[in-house]
Amino acid sequence: MSDFYKKILDGNRNWVKSKIDNDPEYFERLAEGQAPPLLWIGCSDSRVPANEVIGAQPGEVFVHRNIANMVVHSDMNMLSVLDYAVNVLKVQHVIVCGHYGCGGVKAAMGNSSIGLIDNWIRHIKNVYRHHHNYLNSIIDEKERFDAFVELNVKENVLDLAKTSIVQGAWKNGQNLNLHGWVYRLNNGLVKDLEVNLSSNEDLDTVYQLKF
Repeated sequence: MSDFYKKILDGNRNWVKSKIDNDPEYFERLAEGQAPPLLWIGCSDSRVPANEVIGAQPGEVFVHRNIANMVVHSDMNMLSVLDYAVNVLKVQHVIVCGHYGCGGVKAAMGNSSIGLIDNWIRHIKNVYRHHHNYLNSIIDEKERFDAFVELNVKENVLDLAKTSIVQGAWKNGQNLNLHGWVYRLNNGLVKDLEVNLSSNEDLDTVYQLKF
């Protein structure tokens, strides 16, 4: 057994012990079920752990993560998570959280082939295409990169609102609020991009589904 593998197994046991020492019934309560008020759609980057970023405990955040926090309308994994969160868990908030310095967004700014992920990154490139005039007007590359990260989050919040799952919940009068954040790695703070949607009236009429 490698030292690293043994370390993570020991880490689990130490974590369990610390929880039980503070609260002997902690895991028994967790096992009874979950009712998180929040679904977090974030990047797979190991430096952006959803629970820790907002100081939440296990059971408080339902999480879906992928490269560059994308909401792709044909992604059955994301849609299944969203459907369960909205229609079963009845979450009241969904946060799409990106982060500055995102490798997926950076790759979408260039033309180098990475491999299979090129097909996923194409969705991010579509965001650049929609906003190319604005982004190309930014001379400083880091500022352009940061602006692209923010636009990617905003567009994915809008894509979330366009799903039949979210629109169906709104049609049924469910209290469901969508938000866009960006996390800054070098200080741990999130930036609220102030793209907050709670009704399909915030969308162009072509995307407003009639049930």
